Amino acid sequence: MVDYQTISIVFTGLSISLAAFYYINTLRNTQRNQQLQLETRQAQLFMQIYNHWYNTDFWKNWDNVMNFEFKDYDEYYEKITPEISYSSRSLFAFFEGLGVLVKRELITPSFIDDLMSALVINFWEKMRPVYTEYRVRRNAPMVAEWIEYLYNTIKPIMEDQHPEMKGRKPGLQFGGTTGLDRKRN
Repeated sequence: MVDYQTISIVFTGLSISLAAFYYINTLRNTQRNQQLQLETRQAQLFMQIYNHWYNTDFWKNWDNVMNFEFKDYDEYYEKITPEISYSSRSLFAFFEGLGVLVKRELITPSFIDDLMSALVINFWEKMRPVYTEYRVRRNAPMVAEWIEYLYNTIKPIMEDQHPEMKGRKPGLQFGGTTGLDRKRN
């Protein structure tokens, strides 16, 4: 016959097993909820970036900078106008901020790549001579470091997804403009 002590030991063992199972299940649910919250926050942040990117002012600034012709740092600063200066600073801040967000893992590079890899690549390749020379002349090695980081992160992703683009610049031009002018005309 089973005595009281044996029943007590079995019941205690079952209780501990159930408590452990409940604890592990609660931990898994908590981790899953935290992951969902992170993904939701990233999606919200991405939508804020997308809304800025979709804004007409962004594309006006983009057209201004991409259509501004210069060969080097000196020519850039000789020819720059207040409008081009504003446009390039606005785009600088946008892409620099994206670089920081990617570096700090607040947004994944794939989000940026999916929407604007061509923008990142074209902007850095256009402005690189200005920013790299600015670093030297002004003893400011941190200038545009996050744009360069973003470029170095996004370009391999884009080339991996589109091997035909290796060594080529992604096109964004439609008859000499980004398409915004075409809509306005």
